[in-house]
Amino acid sequence: MPPSEPQRVLILVSSGPSTPARCAAPFHTATLLACMDAQVTLFLSGEAAQLARREVADTLYAAPGGEPLLHFIQQAKEAGVRLLMCRAPGVVIDEQGLIAELDEIASGGELAQMILEYDRVLSL
Repeated sequence: MPPSEPQRVLILVSSGPSTPARCAAPFHTATLLACMDAQVTLFLSGEAAQLARREVADTLYAAPGGEPLLHFIQQAKEAGVRLLMCRAPGVVIDEQGLIAELDEIASGGELAQMILEYDRVLSL
């Protein structure tokens, strides 16, 4: 019996610095799914795009006394998760200030295509 294709999971992340308690959950969920052999892509959209900024990822904490958000991002990357950030039309992006863990800056059109192609789409 041939091995089955891994499920492809797209996680849309919309929480950002204004809701820090919600920011680690998408990365933690992505890590768990990747450890269960799913192919996982995280797509940072809206306010969540700020999470790709090094200064935010280094200093944002989901819980007092916990790890910075970058810790959860790095765990997800180590598990094989792909990380994309939405390119907002007309917004200049300082790529020097982005985290090294970011795989790609993508468009809304690319997001729409992924929504149609992936097996599961979560919004966290």
